[in-house]
Amino acid sequence: MRILVTNDDGAGAHGLSVLHQIARALSDDVWIVAPEMNQSGASHALTLQVPLRHREIGERAFAVRGTPADCVIMGVKHVLKDKAPDLVLSGVNHGANLAEDVTYSGTIAGAMEGTLLGIRSIAMSLTIGFDPEGKQHWKTPLEHGPRIVEQLLAADWPAMTLMNVNYPDLAPGDVKGIVATRQGRRDQGGLRIEERNDTWGDPYFWVGFERRRSDPPPGTDLRAIADGLISVTPLHLNLTHEAVREALGASLRLGGPGRLKDAG
Repeated sequence: MRILVTNDDGAGAHGLSVLHQIARALSDDVWIVAPEMNQSGASHALTLQVPLRHREIGERAFAVRGTPADCVIMGVKHVLKDKAPDLVLSGVNHGANLAEDVTYSGTIAGAMEGTLLGIRSIAMSLTIGFDPEGKQHWKTPLEHGPRIVEQLLAADWPAMTLMNVNYPDLAPGDVKGIVATRQGRRDQGGLRIEERNDTWGDPYFWVGFERRRSDPPPGTDLRAIADGLISVTPLHLNLTHEAVREALGASLRLGGPGRLKDAG
């Protein structure tokens, strides 16, 4: 099995090293193509107005001056053009990718791009920031990751679907289990903008979410992490809302009330 590994935290991120070890536990044919710089929050952006550049940073490892989606495209269409990968792994992200995070996340976008290219793809993220001693439990994905990937690859996936795996902020032995979940939704009241002044006295702003515990609904990715479980969420790239589409199909008509007047 040929595996392509990428992330959004950058080619020097510790989580990328963890994911490389997970991949190496599954195959000897592992390649890294990751962003030169941190691309957190880049979502599914592509670099279209400037040329892409890449450099070799190790054996079977390349850094791309671009986004996670750029990296997967470069990996599949250039670096591994002789033989496409069988699996794309993206992460392990420094922080969870839950609920609406999936719309912002470069980690998820790396797996999305692999899925669009017809390759099974898995995103992995580690919840960080809730351990009372401030520990970061990288051993948790390292210990549980290979078996999770094996189980997912043994399952039947529909087309245009990727897997979003999130690990709780716990040591490997303290994880309560693993569960298939649906995408949750956070309270947007936690979104904040912090204003500061630079050394010249000019204002600048930081956007972020307050880290706080909540009581999310059962069955969601947020609930699983709150309960100390590993969350596996199948994400589908067809964003069509079928019920609304069917309702619109029965009501949309040209002409009649509400018809737009001709310009002028």
